[in-house]
Amino acid sequence: MAKRMADAVWEGGLRGGRGRMKLGGGAYEGPYTFSSRFEEGAGTNPEELIAAAHAGCFSMALSGELESAGFTALRIATRAQVYLEKVADKWTITRIELITEAKVPGIDEHTFLAKAEEAKRGCPVSRLLAAAKITLQAKLV
Repeated sequence: MAKRMADAVWEGGLRGGRGRMKLGGGAYEGPYTFSSRFEEGAGTNPEELIAAAHAGCFSMALSGELESAGFTALRIATRAQVYLEKVADKWTITRIELITEAKVPGIDEHTFLAKAEEAKRGCPVSRLLAAAKITLQAKLV
């Protein structure tokens, strides 16, 4: 069983405080603030890290789905857009849009789209985030 971790430290109040997040593998460490999360301030935020995790997970899952059908992707580029909105006075991730483009020799569009949908439903991050509406735009290039 794989076990991954990250750490976060927050100092101060909600609006005036600041924090740092660090990935367990050491690939990223950086600041986050109220402004970087709920406005457009510098730094990252949990939702951006969730978007990165979802884009990465989906891309790998799509590669696996394609490979199991006998195709090898030359390139899969995915953007995940995570929407943080207030629902009943609570901040909530309401939806995630996955937008992917892939270069896959020899595949037809119907098969590609079916495999992309399977990857969307099956990737571990999609399964974790199933409470949010997850949409997919997939295109062959």
